[in-house]
Amino acid sequence: MAQAAILLAADAPKLSSANTGFMLICSALVMLMTPGLAFFYGGMVRVKSALNMLMMSFISLGVVTVLWVLYGFSTAFGADRGSLVGWTPGFVGFSGIGKTELWPGHTIPVFVFAVFQLMFAIITPALISGALADRVKFGAWTLFLVLWVTVVYFPIAHWVWGPGGWAGELGVIDFAGGTAVHINAGAAALGVILVIGRRRGFKKDPMRPHSLPLVMLGAGLLWFGWFGFNAGSWLGNDDGVGPLMFVNTQVATGTAMLAWLAYEKIRHGAFTTLGAASGAVAGLVAITPSGGAVSPLGAMAVGAVAGVLCAMAVGLKYRFGYDDSLDVVGVHLVGGVVGSLLIGFFASGRGQSAVRGLFYGGGMEQFWKQCAGVLAVLAYSLIASAVLALLLDRSIGMRVTEDEEISGIDQAEHAETAYDLTGAGGGVPVAVGAPALAAAQIRRAATRSGKVDA
Repeated sequence: MAQAAILLAADAPKLSSANTGFMLICSALVMLMTPGLAFFYGGMVRVKSALNMLMMSFISLGVVTVLWVLYGFSTAFGADRGSLVGWTPGFVGFSGIGKTELWPGHTIPVFVFAVFQLMFAIITPALISGALADRVKFGAWTLFLVLWVTVVYFPIAHWVWGPGGWAGELGVIDFAGGTAVHINAGAAALGVILVIGRRRGFKKDPMRPHSLPLVMLGAGLLWFGWFGFNAGSWLGNDDGVGPLMFVNTQVATGTAMLAWLAYEKIRHGAFTTLGAASGAVAGLVAITPSGGAVSPLGAMAVGAVAGVLCAMAVGLKYRFGYDDSLDVVGVHLVGGVVGSLLIGFFASGRGQSAVRGLFYGGGMEQFWKQCAGVLAVLAYSLIASAVLALLLDRSIGMRVTEDEEISGIDQAEHAETAYDLTGAGGGVPVAVGAPALAAAQIRRAATRSGKVDA
């Protein structure tokens, strides 16, 4: 018995300074993705909404951090309670976590694992905000964020990654967040926009991005930070799976960008900057769940399929009439579904597990498991998010007033504008600020058309 205890102690994981340092760097990279997302979204909206879009991402850094420490980490990664949520009293307030205590089965401290997962919890609700541009009260959005991560994100994270979560126990593969992050956020976005309705002027007025350089800057920061998001999700660097994920992240992203641009050229006759940025993000989304299970050639296939299907999907909002302002549904929901389901075809058996997909002789078993995870997360997030939005809309109101939406949500909600247009080049008088300029433009449009519908 004593000899067995000695052998067991010898085999137990020990703190790895290398893995700990690596994971702290990855955590910082994932944190950078939220400001990157803010720039990406901020450049895609009209100038009168740019600051609000930035703030809808930035507020998540504060709100979710506090909730994560208080109860979020315990709910998502505490001891299993019925395969649906977790709870460990010592995780509440991080009060019972020792500074050298290791995350079970790994060589990094619990604190490091907790802060890495915190960054995932922060960016997931921020993704939703892109679908709600131009029309949501900032206070209502902040309250929605509190409720959403509590009711939706924390439990779903437990399903997929938590000890004893039903999706993980079923064998659903989600390396870094195709279901828990992207399908979750995309379905939530769809649920909320079905409740709050369209922007004024949707499908009638031009709503072009005001700053494509900001979009490209944001896309570059997302691409850079995503290496931490994906490669870090193996929680170490000891067996080559993390480096495989790093390579597959680059391969899938580059391929998806090319595929999106090719589709765009064939369909619309031009290679657009926005298409390049969106295609890259679509590839990042799709490889997130699958990159640890597929080969680099499989990653190319995942990226190519995602680039084309996501480019096609962004046009569905015009056909079906839902106002997904910045294509969260088309890119994150569709990209997450594509990446998750393609594991059932392209899993090579030589990555994170021995699971093989259909094209590698594994049959359809893994595909059906992936379907179960995708459908469960999509349905729960869609319904729960719609209910939360409906409750808030009926109680405090989710939308700004018509006048505030027309004149600009930045001025109405934040008493600021993104750019100082007073005295700027182009003949704008010093006395004319952004709200007055917007009002003048509206009056001119009304004179031409006989109505005001901005």
